Amino acid sequence: MRHIHYYIMSLLAVCLLTSCMDGDWDIPEPDGTEFGNASVTETNLVTIAQLKSKYASVIKNGGYVQFTEPTQIKGVVTGNDIQGNIYNQIGLEDGTGSIIICISQGGLFGQLQVGREILVELEGLFIGSYGLQPEIGTPYTNKNERTYVSRMPRVLWQQHYKLLGMKGIEPIEFDVSKLGNSNYIDENCGRLMTIKGARFQGANGKRVYANEKEKDAANCVNRSLQNISSNALVVRTSTYADFANKPLPTGTVDITGIFTRYNNTWQILIREESDVKEYEQ
Repeated sequence: MRHIHYYIMSLLAVCLLTSCMDGDWDIPEPDGTEFGNASVTETNLVTIAQLKSKYASVIKNGGYVQFTEPTQIKGVVTGNDIQGNIYNQIGLEDGTGSIIICISQGGLFGQLQVGREILVELEGLFIGSYGLQPEIGTPYTNKNERTYVSRMPRVLWQQHYKLLGMKGIEPIEFDVSKLGNSNYIDENCGRLMTIKGARFQGANGKRVYANEKEKDAANCVNRSLQNISSNALVVRTSTYADFANKPLPTGTVDITGIFTRYNNTWQILIREESDVKEYEQ
C-alpha cells in the first residue's frame, strides 16, 4: 500500500508541474490591458490630415513643436519591425492621412501588429520631420548639433497609447505618374502603398537587397527600379533586415511597403519579404 501511495503522489506532482509549465509558456492574446495606457480617452480627437495641416510649416522647415494640451489621433498600424527593416518606428493611418511614430523599443510587432487600431495621446509629445517626413516622437540632437524629432523612450510611449481592436488595412496603388508631384508626396508620405509592375535595376539572381559593403551611414542600402530615377524613388533596406541577404527578384513584381520620403525622394520600406510578390495585372 505504501508503494501505491507514493506512486499516486508522484503522479499528481508530475501532473501539477506539467500544468504549471503549460501556464508559463502560454502567451495570452492582448485584451488592451497588457500594454499601453488604458486611461487614454478621446477628449480632443483630430485626424492625421488635420494634424499635418496644422503643423505644415513646422514639418516643411524641419522644426519641431511640443503638444501642450490634450489632443488625440486614432489610427491603424500599417508597418512595424516584424522583419527588422522598419527600425524603432511604426506607420499609422486613419483614412485621412498617415504619419510615422518613433519609439525607442524593439519587438514592436508583438504588441502593435499590422491592422491594430490604437488611440494616441499627443500631449507632451512632439511633432516635426526628418527629411520632410512627418514624425511624432521626442527631440534628438545628433553629432552635428542638428535637432529633429526622433525616437521617444519606451516608458514614455507606454503612457501615451491605448490598444483598440483589429481592423483590416489594404495598401493603395502608388501612382507612378505623380512621382514629381509635390502635393502627392506631401499627402501620401508615410502611407502603406503598392507599386505595381516594377523591376529591380541590376537584379541578376546574385545581387541582394542590402549588402554590408554597400551600406550607408544608417546601415541601409538603396535599390533603384528600372525606368525610375533613383532621385525620385528607391527601395530602402536595412542590412539588419531578415531578408537583407536575399537575392533581388529578377522578374516583374508588385512591391508593397511604407512609402516614406527623404526630402523629395520616395523611399519604400518593405515590411517583410512577402511584401514583394510576382506582378499581378
